[in-house]
Amino acid sequence: MRAASLTFLKNLLDAPSPSGFEQPVAEVWRKYVHTFADAVERDYHGNSIASLNTSAKKRLMFAGHCDELGFLVHYINEQGFIYFKTVGGHDMTMISGRRVKILTKGGPVTGVTGKKAIHLMTPEERKKVPEIENLWIDIGSSSKKNAEKRVAIGDPVVYDMSFQHITKDVVTSRAFDNKVGAFAVAEALRYLQNESLQVAVYSVATVQEEIGLRGARTSAFGIAPDIGIGIDVTHATDHPEVDMRKTGEVKLGAGPVILRGANAHPKVAALLVQAAEEEKIPYQLQALAGGIPSDANELQLAGSGSAAGAVSIPLRYMHTPSEIVSLSDVDNTAKLLAAFAKRITADMDFRI
Repeated sequence: MRAASLTFLKNLLDAPSPSGFEQPVAEVWRKYVHTFADAVERDYHGNSIASLNTSAKKRLMFAGHCDELGFLVHYINEQGFIYFKTVGGHDMTMISGRRVKILTKGGPVTGVTGKKAIHLMTPEERKKVPEIENLWIDIGSSSKKNAEKRVAIGDPVVYDMSFQHITKDVVTSRAFDNKVGAFAVAEALRYLQNESLQVAVYSVATVQEEIGLRGARTSAFGIAPDIGIGIDVTHATDHPEVDMRKTGEVKLGAGPVILRGANAHPKVAALLVQAAEEEKIPYQLQALAGGIPSDANELQLAGSGSAAGAVSIPLRYMHTPSEIVSLSDVDNTAKLLAAFAKRITADMDFRI
């Protein structure tokens, strides 16, 4: 991955963006794509839309959501401890003992998620997954009045976990789900900037995917694409305690994952495979029978429907503070999207 692209990825990861509060990461994304897109727009929902060759009749939309898991300040008790709601699908066993940042109007406030120490638990309590009301954030305040000077009800919260190399190619951070998807749709547009295209290309950093695929729904309604590709992460299954008879086989570092199944238009899936093979981009296949819980679902069903597909980036330890991806998989995903777009012709018929 080129140095400027890696810096862009790190900037996306550094910018907090829990669902409903994506503005910081959206600003980073728009600033980057502005240098090579024909136009960059934003909508009422918060989606960021960059486009090329919009005079073309046929429309292609790439959607990668930029929101991440987080928390929302819900209640402050008399001792100044902060209780919170979860934003998105958390593993409750992973929350306690984490450094967090509360995003306030006065700037970030550092805190730590707390719960009763194991030494103070009864044998029965130790066996249970903690309920949300048994967890809190400690910001070092001595009272509710003191805490309320720094934090307000409704302030969003994110884990304070930054990007780190494990190897040259394997990296870890919070929020790879799905800032790598938002990265890939931006990079795909950069790869296409000097190409002669027969299709209009719209790359969208969608919002609020983690709470119901909401941004993909509104942005697809506005763009009305003929073809739509949802770019997200998928579970890498090449680690212990996974039964591949149930999950299928997806390897970290083996390339982007192309979906086959009801949520993947057969002509779109075939053209993605063709593009990968002709450009010598490594790829993997994944089979899922029904609609999938990602932006690709909304792209397929938006308006009167589109020829939808899904390309996924292998990821280990999804929805934890330390997710893992391969940088080569991320970069190859962007290259695959660009190769796909170049192969769409004005007379190509995706009706089935």
